[in-house]
Amino acid sequence: MGKNKGLTPQAEDFSAWYNEAIQKAELADHSPVRGCMVIRPWGYRIWELMQRDLDARFKETGVENAYFPVFIPLSFIEREKEHLEGFAPETAVVTHAGGKPLEEPLVVRPTSETIIYDMFAKWVQSYRDLPILINQWANVVRWEMRTRLFLRTSEFLWQEGHTAHATEPEAEERTLLILGVYREFMEEYLALPVITGLKSSSETFAGALRTYSCEGLMRDNWALQAGTSHNLGQNFAKQFELKYLAESGSLEYAWNTSWGVSTRLIGGLIMTHGDDQGVVCPPRLAPRQAVVVPIWKSDEDRARVLEVAHGIARELGDAIRIHVDDRDKMKPGAKYYEWEAKGVPLRLEVGPRDVDQGHVMTARRDRREKVPVKLEELAADLPQRLETIQAELLEAARERREASSHRDVTTYDRFREIYEGDGGFVYAGWCGSAACEEKVKADTKVTIRVLPDEEFLGGMTPETCVVCGGKAQSVAAWARAY
Repeated sequence: MGKNKGLTPQAEDFSAWYNEAIQKAELADHSPVRGCMVIRPWGYRIWELMQRDLDARFKETGVENAYFPVFIPLSFIEREKEHLEGFAPETAVVTHAGGKPLEEPLVVRPTSETIIYDMFAKWVQSYRDLPILINQWANVVRWEMRTRLFLRTSEFLWQEGHTAHATEPEAEERTLLILGVYREFMEEYLALPVITGLKSSSETFAGALRTYSCEGLMRDNWALQAGTSHNLGQNFAKQFELKYLAESGSLEYAWNTSWGVSTRLIGGLIMTHGDDQGVVCPPRLAPRQAVVVPIWKSDEDRARVLEVAHGIARELGDAIRIHVDDRDKMKPGAKYYEWEAKGVPLRLEVGPRDVDQGHVMTARRDRREKVPVKLEELAADLPQRLETIQAELLEAARERREASSHRDVTTYDRFREIYEGDGGFVYAGWCGSAACEEKVKADTKVTIRVLPDEEFLGGMTPETCVVCGGKAQSVAAWARAY
């Protein structure tokens, strides 16, 4: 084990650090069921805060929430060939219920396109019934062979949005709208800077026309697919007879989109901001944004210190999520360590001397620096301090990403050299061939994360493919990914 009371340093073993940081912060634990996780209250509160903000953003675009069954008839999955091939190895299938074999096996949903579009087909008759804009907050099951808490588990929580439109341009507009919603949320709330763009054909969602993705770079220089938005075209509509009577009088198939983010975002938060002491929570997603730790030795000191500590919490309770840790049989140092491991952005230390001097000592989790603040200034200071921390976490993450982004790679030797070293994002020309994509994956375990939107290219116009030297069709952003 490494330093810092048992946490393995990131530089020594990032994977071990990640697992230990989750346990130390009490975010989640392993379930008795292989590959599943128990999300503990601290981790679930982060998910609730994510859910609350995202849900409001979706509703601002006209989306409504609904709920669909966890069980899907196997025949529904089999109707869409590409979809079945994409999910077959991961499906969990129920064959018996009520003590009897089922007439038709039921798949525990890996995703809900099939059952949702079957229902849409019942609800849509004419163009007046479109668009349908639906989201559900749910759990899904994908029977993963190699699992890791939050990043890849056999069951996880997510939201999945599904829409139906009269035209392809409307579906494309919705697909890109949601991609933008995701990016804004990730940057404003997770302080996670992402690159956005189109997935290559091999990385496109099973059954979709196009998949767009938000990709973040973690502290170990591996990429994380943080959220995806899919233009499904008419594939599912044709399989489930999702038709509408157009204004012209013709019978047309609808155009669909689907999009989702999951509890994987909590893993992204941990790996973007965490340090060798553990988790660092961006203030907007911190279950507790500030914790007051009273310090006393005598009963007399205890009474007056607690009075001030609880007074601070009452004054600030409407503005920030604040908690007084007044546990009697625990030393202040142990409390510091616990809240630091959980990633609480601000700690306020209040002792007898602080009460006498009319101030408290504030400690920032991200920078590990202490500053005294007068009691009368706390109400104005702390909310602003939290916003500063939020902004600085985003900027620090963006600087780390750019420091590990390479836009001057023109040879395959240089490409491989980068991934024999620290890795990161490589932006380079690509001829568009699956053969070059597969060669890179076989040689280096690196994949195309996205064909990035222009704003991330810095004016790049490569003429040749970094792999084969042929004519470049586009720029690809490559990385090793979770």
